Amino acid sequence: MRAKKRLAAFGLALALAILPALSATAQDKFPKKPIRMLVPFSAGSTTDLVGRVIGQKMAEHWGQPVVVENRPSAGGIVASSVVAGAAPDGYTLLFHGGAFAVSASLYPKLPYDGLRDFAGISQASSTPHVVVVAPSLKIRSIKELIALARQKPGRITFGSAGIGSANHMSAELFKSVAGIDVIHVPYKGPPEALTDTMTGRVHYSMSGIAPALPYIKDGRLLALAMTAPQRSPTLPDVPTVAESGFPGFEYDGWLGLWAPARTPKPILNQLSNEVRRIVDLPDFRERLRNQGMTPRSSTPEEFDKFVHAEVEKMARLVKSSGARAE
Repeated sequence: MRAKKRLAAFGLALALAILPALSATAQDKFPKKPIRMLVPFSAGSTTDLVGRVIGQKMAEHWGQPVVVENRPSAGGIVASSVVAGAAPDGYTLLFHGGAFAVSASLYPKLPYDGLRDFAGISQASSTPHVVVVAPSLKIRSIKELIALARQKPGRITFGSAGIGSANHMSAELFKSVAGIDVIHVPYKGPPEALTDTMTGRVHYSMSGIAPALPYIKDGRLLALAMTAPQRSPTLPDVPTVAESGFPGFEYDGWLGLWAPARTPKPILNQLSNEVRRIVDLPDFRERLRNQGMTPRSSTPEEFDKFVHAEVEKMARLVKSSGARAE
């Protein structure tokens, strides 16, 4: 009997020792099927452009498709809800940005908790925003835009990629420091906001550089100022908001990748390492820099810490600017 008990105990110990190895082996084989990446803005937005490049690079490296799915909605709530409720297995991901950090303060009844229901994977990029107008508006500088807004309080409109989007919040910050009374017109994404800016339906828009750059280059939009502390190498002749009369003004948009909470740590690390590999590729870095973006990567822990800080910072901005979900 003692021998049998010793043998059973040995068998149990061996099984417990083998299980982690088996689990790690299974996770080492990730991914074994297509990955679904949800993007909360329309095709052609900065988020969409960068997300698709990362998805393409992942698919090429892993030999598994990465299906990018656009789910535009205010604050990216629809896409975020889908990912928050997905299985925590690494096969449903969220590629989002600054709006993710805004939603917790702007929407009091979210169907998810932005900090508890997601596991950060990595940051992917950062980018300043650019204030653009149609040349037909006859505005040539930020000072002239502010003067027009003060002449017509409550009658000047600005477009954004939607309520709670990063460019909405940068526009709210600009509105606050400039002391102007302007009306927000939200769209499904930057392409729609930029189209209506070009046609004059809204007076100006705040946009990431990437979606606005083709229209700036062909003369259909005029860039008035950048939200970065320094001028962008992509648009070196465009002054910053800070040097246009508002010292210290700065707003940086950013993008990153999340998985559902409780996704196994080895899978999070594998995804994070893959983002880092992609961010370090010379062609990826050149592509982003040509679009006015800075490639970035981080560990899951670093990204979670960064997002927590952004949530707190955006809460202060939402409160001070008076921004609200219309």
